[in-house]
Amino acid sequence: MASVQTNSFGNPVSAITGATWFGYLARIVLTFMFWGSGLSKIIDFQAGVGEMAHFGLEPAALFNIATIVTQLVGSALIILNRWTWLGAGALAVFTALTIPIAHNFWAMEEPFKTMEFHVAMEHITVIGALMVVAWKSR
Repeated sequence: MASVQTNSFGNPVSAITGATWFGYLARIVLTFMFWGSGLSKIIDFQAGVGEMAHFGLEPAALFNIATIVTQLVGSALIILNRWTWLGAGALAVFTALTIPIAHNFWAMEEPFKTMEFHVAMEHITVIGALMVVAWKSR
């Protein structure tokens, strides 16, 4: 029977995925859609306010600020691996809320119905990834 090697010398995948830098990179990539959106809402604040107003969220400026804070603080908590469960939970709830607000495919006509359905499914997958991060960070 072959023995299972437990050190990283014989297993380059374990050596890479076990490295501290890999954990940071993985958390940065996972949260990119959130911190990228938060930064864009800071850089062009009025566009963010317009986006909130477009979806009927009033007062739009306050919703834009709340979105920025949620996206940037949630991302930072995950990236820094501090209170990761809180950051992942905040971003998961935020992502779930975007489905009925911005991706309500059930109320749309084709072809937008199918496109928004796929976006909603991707959002559910992101929520699953955030759940894995919260679970594994314990």
